Amino acid sequence: MVALSPELQRRHANVRAAMAAHDLDALIVSGSEYSGFEGAVTYMSGFQIVHRYAYVVVPANGEAYVVFPTEARYVGEHGTAELEQVFHDRPGELIASRARDGGWGRIGVFGLDYIMAVRDHSALDGLDLVPFDVEFDHARAVKSDAELESVRDSVRINERGFEIFLDAYAPGKSAAEVMAAAEEWFVAEGCGRLTMNMVLTGTDTFARPEFKIARHDEILSGFMLPSLEVAGPGMHWVEVSRAIASRDAVLSGDTERMLEAYLEYYEAARAAMRPGASCHDVHRAVSAGFTERGYHLGHVTGHSIGMTMIEFPKVGEAVETELAENMVFSMHPHAIAANGEDCLYMQDTWLVTAEGGVPLATLPMQVFRAAV
Repeated sequence: MVALSPELQRRHANVRAAMAAHDLDALIVSGSEYSGFEGAVTYMSGFQIVHRYAYVVVPANGEAYVVFPTEARYVGEHGTAELEQVFHDRPGELIASRARDGGWGRIGVFGLDYIMAVRDHSALDGLDLVPFDVEFDHARAVKSDAELESVRDSVRINERGFEIFLDAYAPGKSAAEVMAAAEEWFVAEGCGRLTMNMVLTGTDTFARPEFKIARHDEILSGFMLPSLEVAGPGMHWVEVSRAIASRDAVLSGDTERMLEAYLEYYEAARAAMRPGASCHDVHRAVSAGFTERGYHLGHVTGHSIGMTMIEFPKVGEAVETELAENMVFSMHPHAIAANGEDCLYMQDTWLVTAEGGVPLATLPMQVFRAAV
């Protein structure tokens, strides 16, 4: 038997409770560096996937273990794993064999649609596989004190990264040149490859709603929206950004009205994001200022965020999941004008407390003016 740390024991207990509530005999937690969903394996085992993929298998009765493809024996720091490690040419075949030997009936799978390798899914043919993405994410949505420490560290890194981006920005520079300054900071602080940073660009008066890679041929104008998403050394993702304008940029009327709605959202979230409130109610509260002004939202209003960048529950229409204290959400209303052109998109990472929502970054909600 492998002795688990108290934090990993807590995580396993929460997940096993969800398994019991859904009558599962076992759970397969999929993770893949190829798809950006490696965090669930770290959450359940302590191991961070550097390359390839892995599965954490949690029987309802028995010890959990982590299964790697044979070629992944040396592409990660295996000493960080707190579970028994098994290597097999085709992990799905090993899992299927143990499932049949154990007489497992219902088997939940986190990552059945987007993460699990086809060859492993094929090997599990004939077993009763149950999609378990939502249930798994709900089980890990409430953060422990140790997790919140990691979240706050990621916010520190992200917030400073925005400030560096702002200092490097000037109209006429390429998006790649400006983003590189922030990325240097992110890597130096231990994010490694766990960054997903983009830009929304347009004209000197408004930004368009499309997310773009920060390329050398993307030349920045007098107004733009960075989208900054990083995970620090503890592997907890966060999102923090603000709109940026040149010193003398005159913003479009729609952009100014969207900013008014953003200020209203920021205050509404403080009151709405309280334990017991539904995600639907939060969505309605924070989106009211945008919809009342005739703007629609092109991206989800918000979502739970943790060791995977986008987790359930999402903050949106008809999502009746209730918030609980110490849940962490990324909030980013993606406001788009009726003309499909003018857009405003700013990100924050929020903590649900007994008193309401608390933004974990200290940046004021405003358009930041550059020195040039």
